Amino acid sequence: MAASSNCSIALLLIVALLSLSSISTSHAARSLLQLPNLPTIPSLPQPTMPQLPNIPNLPTASTLPPLPSVTSLPTLPTANSPLPSLPNLPSIPKMTLPPMPANPLPNMPSLPNIPSIPTIPTLSPPPSN
Repeated sequence: MAASSNCSIALLLIVALLSLSSISTSHAARSLLQLPNLPTIPSLPQPTMPQLPNIPNLPTASTLPPLPSVTSLPTLPTANSPLPSLPNLPSIPKMTLPPMPANPLPNMPSLPNIPSIPTIPTLSPPPSN
């Protein structure tokens, strides 16, 4: 019950803040609209672009060298050609662990025996009738 009332209070607070911010925004927009007419900005002259120079020595289709023919291209290896073998890799020595000690490992200390973990008291709502 208390959680839902806290949630509704928070929701009402958020709605109130949003409506107040909307009112201030509307007021600012209205005050901007009521300003006297501002002077107009004069238009800037359009820049003129210089003409591109003529390039008379561009190659034409008749002066280009011919494309290579298919017969002059090198041959590609086929899928059936044998692949080169991989080189032999050096062998890696095997790792060995040292032998286990003859004495057993020492006992680890244990945690003290705690009967129960103390809890923090919380407020609970009154029982409903």
